[in-house]
Amino acid sequence: MSGWQRARRVVNYVNLSTPLGLLVARLGRARVTKGPGGLLLAHGYRIPFPVAGAFTLGNVVLTRRSEDEGYLTGPLLRHEARHATQYAFCLGVLMLPLYFAAVGVSVLICGHHGSWNLFEWLADLDEGGYRRRSPWWVRRTVIPSKEEGPDSSVV
Repeated sequence: MSGWQRARRVVNYVNLSTPLGLLVARLGRARVTKGPGGLLLAHGYRIPFPVAGAFTLGNVVLTRRSEDEGYLTGPLLRHEARHATQYAFCLGVLMLPLYFAAVGVSVLICGHHGSWNLFEWLADLDEGGYRRRSPWWVRRTVIPSKEEGPDSSVV
């Protein structure tokens, strides 16, 4: 574990985001194990909210999937680790209202909770499995005229 990962772990305990994550994991009856980089992986989370493959509270990464599935690995785990870092920079549990405000902005812009969410962009949308969606003011269908033909570009 790097020095930065140790510091993130300490900051997220002190700012109460990791204790909140452990409480949520316990309430959701998840099994918590040590993960890489000072993360705690909580598998088998049973509460139906939030609707996500995985989510992070402090240094705790929660998923409904079992540990045997190997879901919390590779790009997704890197994405969730970036969220753990965001908790350290956003004063812990204060990240939650900021995150939900970013969800609202994203829904207003494109109708999806993650595509224009600043926190998801900073955590790398692609590694989190999010599709990039155009803002509502850009998405318009253009029916090509007969002169343009079917190969015309859609704006």
